[in-house]
Amino acid sequence: MAKNKTLYRKKKLAREFKLSKAVPIWVTAKTRVGGKRLRRTNRRRTWRSSSIKL
Repeated sequence: MAKNKTLYRKKKLAREFKLSKAVPIWVTAKTRVGGKRLRRTNRRRTWRSSSIKL
């Protein structure tokens, strides 16, 4: 990836980075979605397995 990034690309990467973080423990403890406990983020991704579409 280029050293100099456009504003759009920076914002997109920042958003994806935030979405990839783990769910806080207090949310996991208190939340019930559809009768099941919320254990993880469904948008969790790793740099090696999937790429971001820009």
